[in-house]
Amino acid sequence: MATMITTQAALEVDRVTLELGGREILNDASFTVRNGEFIGVLGPNGAGKTTLMRALLGLVPLKSGTIRVNGEAVVRGNASIGYMPQIRSGLAGRRVLGRDFVAMAADGHRWGLPHRNARIRADVERVLELVGAHQLAARPLSELSGGERQRLLLAQCLLGNPRLLLLDEPLISLDPRHQTGVVELVRRVQRELNITVLFSAHELNPLLNSLDRVLYLGSGRAALGTVDEVISKPVLSRLYGSPIDVMRVNGRIFVMSGDVEIDKLDHAHEEGDEHEHDHGHEHEHDHGHGHSHSHGKKGKHTHNV
Repeated sequence: MATMITTQAALEVDRVTLELGGREILNDASFTVRNGEFIGVLGPNGAGKTTLMRALLGLVPLKSGTIRVNGEAVVRGNASIGYMPQIRSGLAGRRVLGRDFVAMAADGHRWGLPHRNARIRADVERVLELVGAHQLAARPLSELSGGERQRLLLAQCLLGNPRLLLLDEPLISLDPRHQTGVVELVRRVQRELNITVLFSAHELNPLLNSLDRVLYLGSGRAALGTVDEVISKPVLSRLYGSPIDVMRVNGRIFVMSGDVEIDKLDHAHEEGDEHEHDHGHEHEHDHGHGHSHSHGKKGKHTHNV
């Protein structure tokens, strides 16, 4: 686990209640993320992982409570936040070169070739270097693997030196080798820059060796703590609202509902309630916050246990 360099709060959620589509996502939730932490964000479909990230970006209003990011109130277009939205499988067919794709996020031009001044060019080269993507930068997205495209998406998120990265399900549709590569890359960059990462995922195991703490959402509640504190029978049973068992086998953790693994059960469908609620808003992901300007339908979820 990384040693925190400072105790400054990167994120303060104070008695927050969030609603979306008439459904309560969070109810009077409070937690604090320290600067320089790698936080795995987990929870059942519809628990609010995407909605929470959108609230941090100022795209979903709070019903009550307050959120502070790096000590400041939430505002749209916060340059201190880098964001990778979940919808991005449409990238696979695009012929744009990797370097131009990254540069598009620097000046907001999604479809035409970006106008590049010296500052933008320097920042694009900086982030490509950070993620080790200079070779990928000369190739079109359509020739890259999912893991390679994720490398470029991470580069986009790092433009402008953000202090907080919000990565929404970056492991979807990746095979186990690419999942491991993405997690290790994010962890390396996070440590090198001493920034804070909220990394949402369907299951815990790909993150186990990299995360500092786990934020688990469910039944309107939020539990933030170490793996041992949060991934436990009483805590998860409360968050799921039904009896949950936790099994540890050969260094992996399995969350079980009866004899069915929650990860398999919970994500059996391509889109869950949370995604359906958010679907109509997804284009907001691509305006102003982002250091990621991607479009297209979600890919199928894969499960690697």
